[in-house]
Amino acid sequence: MSHSSFVFPRCRPETVGILPSSVSAFLKEADSRQIGLHCFMLLRYGQVVAEAQWAPYDSEIPRMLFSLSKSFVSTAVGFAVDEGLLAVDDLVLSILGERSTESDDRLRLLRVEHLLTMSTGQTNMAVRRCWNSRTREKGNWVQDFLDVPIEHEPGTHFAYNSCASYLLSAIVQEVTGLHLLDYLAPRLFEPLGIEGAKWESCPDGIHLGGSGLWLKTEHLARFGQLYLQKGRWNGKQLLSEGWIREATSLHISTGRKKRDYQGYGYHFWPCRHGAFRADGAQGQLCIVMPDQEAVIAVTAGVKEIQEVLDLIWEHLLPGMQDNPLPHDDAHFSELTSRMDSIAYAPLDSNRPVTSAAERVSGYRYDFSANELHLYAASIRFAGDTCEMTLWNPQGEHFVSCGIGYWASGSMELRDHSFAVAASGMWSAADIFEMEWRFIETPYTLKIKCTFTDDLVDVQVTEAIKSDIPIRLQGRRI
Repeated sequence: MSHSSFVFPRCRPETVGILPSSVSAFLKEADSRQIGLHCFMLLRYGQVVAEAQWAPYDSEIPRMLFSLSKSFVSTAVGFAVDEGLLAVDDLVLSILGERSTESDDRLRLLRVEHLLTMSTGQTNMAVRRCWNSRTREKGNWVQDFLDVPIEHEPGTHFAYNSCASYLLSAIVQEVTGLHLLDYLAPRLFEPLGIEGAKWESCPDGIHLGGSGLWLKTEHLARFGQLYLQKGRWNGKQLLSEGWIREATSLHISTGRKKRDYQGYGYHFWPCRHGAFRADGAQGQLCIVMPDQEAVIAVTAGVKEIQEVLDLIWEHLLPGMQDNPLPHDDAHFSELTSRMDSIAYAPLDSNRPVTSAAERVSGYRYDFSANELHLYAASIRFAGDTCEMTLWNPQGEHFVSCGIGYWASGSMELRDHSFAVAASGMWSAADIFEMEWRFIETPYTLKIKCTFTDDLVDVQVTEAIKSDIPIRLQGRRI
């Protein structure tokens, strides 16, 4: 079998000892509570038991993984350790070179393991300021991050730190002579049949490490299955069992009381019930359950990852039995129907199109200064489609919005063309509302346009981050 043709075999849940009613209950509650799942895959014994995608999301489209990228950086470090190019007790400055900083004394104690366990001694606030100040035009990130003051002795204090992951990326590049993607390709991605991976880079060409990786939902499941199989894949030991054990073990307390955030490994999170996970902002998840020989991959747009984990422990975990089960056709039929029909409904198609549509269609509205940096917008109605044009410093952008259905399109943002699914409706005689789902990301914009004479009041809300809208005032020209 060629690498690219690899697919997991599919089977009924009962075949591998899982109650179909438990999977159905998980999907039903996630859907009824609208917590924000997008794509879901459940494996046991290396077979896909259940998979679902909430339309308009598509599991075949690569996703922004955010901090789930960190577990792939850890894996790259593991390969380098296995190959004798690196050791976790190596001093960071012995690899990246001596640098003069105000925190030299503690910086000289900083080891690779401290980066892996987020115990660099830097504080959350200081690291966040440094990370947020990065721009694509500014170079020498390595120096900037090493200049962040180290206020605690390395190894003694946990602080979540994407800069640490970036430094690991720089270290892997230094000791291997390859970018992360190029180094991982023959060792991880190609053997697992993962194609199309991409990773965002800093201005110096170093992959971000702490974020920036794009993969499909099933790719996450393959990654989790490799870790479940202790580094073995298709009869070959790709990554040493020792590294898998070390990377996923508890190395430091986080000081938190939240149920599945109490400790940290080498860029992996130990969980309750003997499980561990890789995770990224707003619900990008790869959960490995060794005791049950199961893997769960999720891409989502949720406010709290813990809410997803709680549903897994409440519904899926109890449904995993030790032996195959008799076929339960009634519950399996219910599960199949639910997986086939699950979706986010477009905005209400039964709302009538009002006379305001003709009155505002085709006109441009110029905005006063606003935090979204939008200069102007126009809206044009034609049948069951609304075309919106936006102007900002990067140029002109178009979004096609289906009235009563999801219209598919794309939008150029930050040098990337993001896929967008959008729907809209007239919620009142002079109010048109839209929902834009950026389906490669967790993010959904809710937009409410109120038209009065030659004015428009626009309220833009990002569904995950805040319930408080950004308001724009526009005048027709």
